[in-house]
Amino acid sequence: MAWTGKVLRVNLTAGTTSIEDLRMDWAKSYLGQRGLATKYFVEEVSATVDPLSPDNKMFFATGPLTGTMASTGGRYSVITKGPLTGAIACSNSGGYFGNEMKQAGFDMVIVEGKSPHPVYLHIENDKATIRDAAELWGKSVWDTEPWIKTKHQDPQTRVCSIGRAGENQVLYAAIVNDLHRAAGRSGVGAVMGSKNLKAIAIRGNKGVGNVKHPKEFMKVTFEKKKILAENAVTGQGLPTYGTQVLMNVINEMGAMPTNNHRDVQFEGAKDISGEKMHEKRPTDGKANLVTNQACFGCTIACGRISKIDETHYTVQNRPEYWGASGGLEYEAAWALGSSNGVNDLEALTYVNFLCNEDGIDPISFGATVSAVMELYEMGVLTKEQIGIEAPFGSAKALTQLAEWTVRGEGFGKEVGLGSKRLTEKYGHPELSMSVKGQEFPAYDSRGIQGMGLTYATSNRGACHLRSYTVASEVLGIPVKTDPLTTDGKPELVKAFQDATAVFDSAGICVFTSFAWTLDDVQPQVAAACGHEFDMATLNDIGERIWNLERQFNLNAGFTRKDDDLPARLKKDAAKIGPAKGLVSGIDQMLPIYYQIRGWDEEGRPKAETLERLGL
Repeated sequence: MAWTGKVLRVNLTAGTTSIEDLRMDWAKSYLGQRGLATKYFVEEVSATVDPLSPDNKMFFATGPLTGTMASTGGRYSVITKGPLTGAIACSNSGGYFGNEMKQAGFDMVIVEGKSPHPVYLHIENDKATIRDAAELWGKSVWDTEPWIKTKHQDPQTRVCSIGRAGENQVLYAAIVNDLHRAAGRSGVGAVMGSKNLKAIAIRGNKGVGNVKHPKEFMKVTFEKKKILAENAVTGQGLPTYGTQVLMNVINEMGAMPTNNHRDVQFEGAKDISGEKMHEKRPTDGKANLVTNQACFGCTIACGRISKIDETHYTVQNRPEYWGASGGLEYEAAWALGSSNGVNDLEALTYVNFLCNEDGIDPISFGATVSAVMELYEMGVLTKEQIGIEAPFGSAKALTQLAEWTVRGEGFGKEVGLGSKRLTEKYGHPELSMSVKGQEFPAYDSRGIQGMGLTYATSNRGACHLRSYTVASEVLGIPVKTDPLTTDGKPELVKAFQDATAVFDSAGICVFTSFAWTLDDVQPQVAAACGHEFDMATLNDIGERIWNLERQFNLNAGFTRKDDDLPARLKKDAAKIGPAKGLVSGIDQMLPIYYQIRGWDEEGRPKAETLERLGL
């Protein structure tokens, strides 16, 4: 079957590595990647563990379709307890690292304990060694990855690593692979840093040739790739504009969070849009966007490669930033731009480069800066405290705070706490636009009602990728629903949540869901893993994963009160646009959501729900 059947366990405290058999009974109940690693995680780690203690563990996991010819089959996830939230963290990344893990013969790498000094893990097929990383500590991701490749004299080695932000325990530090793809949310990079683990480097050439029904698999994956190619979003919009295709669309419909969610439209959206990235600059006659890029096995190629204007104030004397690297995607462009009232495309590109180079989540960083800017405009924070004037719209404040945050200097240490802790420290917790301590992505829940329920109930804190109702409410996929009404949204959110858990656990990109439904994924999983994976089985797997994550959070101390939105979104109506006069209807949607989930009024899974799902 499509699993390798092997797990690598690394004990950093003891300095040992060992190989063990994959629990195939769990694989059949949780599929792989997100689901299977979560099962391992909840069985091995206490829900009350300190996320930054040696007792927390990290699970780097692939899915059964990772490394195969299934489109976008290059994903991997990092599962741990997140320091930003205290909830279960599952952060997904593309690039080439996941495929390399599978090619080396492992479904999962489990990291436990803490090394007494900085180390990195080197894996070459089934040989794993823990190596000294003293020379790497204090270096950025952009320095670490080439150093490792040179050290091992193999440019095909795939590396995931942390930058200085992870070392300095920025609570939303990311793990970056292939220089600009990232397991970006919830602070998984800070957990890695707490273990003194600088990087994991993998080289595998075993191949992935153990799909259950190879001829059937080849046929069905070819058919499904054709669907992606012929779809307007996956075949045209995403390859051309990337996720930035959404910037002007969301802004026009009045769901663009602006100035820390005080407003729902941003006048400067067009200046930082995907269309703008294509335009030639008057300074050098070149466009911000150089080309698009694909992850392993991807037929969509939504990734952006950008080159910054070397005459711009941010990089005039910093040639290391003149070259092409990972460009802006929609969530980063929003968080760094609209959320802070900044419409300087080059400044946003530069800050995004910083986020890639030293490994921080641009969503949480940008949203935290938004709270800082509001506190500054209120007079709660001063220029002397911050170190720079920081009103909304200040590109210079944004870039300076980014530099300080990744280096752990000055007020950057405060920004590295995230908006929840920062606003609590300065007496205004209501200014943190977050759920469970994790900052919102780029959709205002007054203008897209389903996203409010999505944020409130997401197991890893506010997240759009756990239930992307924008597909239905904005793009009409798979059916069009009204974004301004709460009717039917609890059912829609549950369906998206369960289906997305399957996409994630299979090892494919959730962006395929713009063209595929679970009906398209199921025959690929069945051909790869076995025909027992029918639609009913996959639906159960998705729901089982969601409830397992929920149980962990409940055991960690989360309650019904944590399934809520900030008062601003429930009391302050949208001022303009199609949603003018509306607030979020979360209070109407949540009880219905609990009911259809089979949970009690406090959001706890009922005994019959747990029994039905085998939990």
